[in-house]
Amino acid sequence: MRLALGIRYNGQAYQGWQSQLSGLTVQDKLEAALAQFAAQPISTLCAGRTDTGVHGLMQVVHFDTSVERLPISWVRGTNRFLPPDIAVQWAQPVPDQFHCRASALTRRYLYVLSQSPVRPSLDAGRVGWSMHALDGDAMRRAAALLVGQHDFSSFRASACQARSPVKDLRRIAITRHGEGERCRWHFEFEADAFLHHMIRNIMGCLVRIGRGDAPPDWMADVLAARSRVVAAPTFSPAGLYFLGPLYAAGWGLPPEATLQAGGAAYDGPP
Repeated sequence: MRLALGIRYNGQAYQGWQSQLSGLTVQDKLEAALAQFAAQPISTLCAGRTDTGVHGLMQVVHFDTSVERLPISWVRGTNRFLPPDIAVQWAQPVPDQFHCRASALTRRYLYVLSQSPVRPSLDAGRVGWSMHALDGDAMRRAAALLVGQHDFSSFRASACQARSPVKDLRRIAITRHGEGERCRWHFEFEADAFLHHMIRNIMGCLVRIGRGDAPPDWMADVLAARSRVVAAPTFSPAGLYFLGPLYAAGWGLPPEATLQAGGAAYDGPP
């Protein structure tokens, strides 16, 4: 049987998603919990790897197993063995042809940024930070220059293992929440796939433009250069959330993982 799971996690305590010898990754914790519940080793594949400190609101994984349990039993039984900052949200049997990565139609991320003269405290590790006021219109004009199919080499980490730097960035939505010198900014990204550090590198450029340190058209120059050295430094992982992939309705996954007729929808702040 092939099973898909939806996972939510706070990434502050972990060295990213992908399993490492240290055992201090989300995948390591999930597979250890699954093995305890199923009483046999279980190896998972994920829809999108996240880096150290990055959070997941709807990571999707799949695995094959001979263990037969009700979906709710997989949820409750696995959560019993997980740390409190990782939780399975749902479980769904899927056809053998389903692949959490290859079957995804689109992927979405959210970056939450706190604009405040004082650094975050209660939200430390859960939001990015700018002590300077940001110009939303300037950032939106710059972001619009990135939408479409482009070579995103200027926003690609040196360790990126993607076969091609060409990606289809389908949407960037920038919204402000609150007035005055203290507010929050939400940056929503949707694409067919993302490069390693792509969003954090774009965020570095957007914040530079938002502060007024570069004009919006500078983003076009960075994109055209196809060189990481011309872009801004990589921004903090603290405010980055993997909203998750979306799939065709035919796979029978929950609504939050299914591409609706009206397109992708984000249901509110984390």
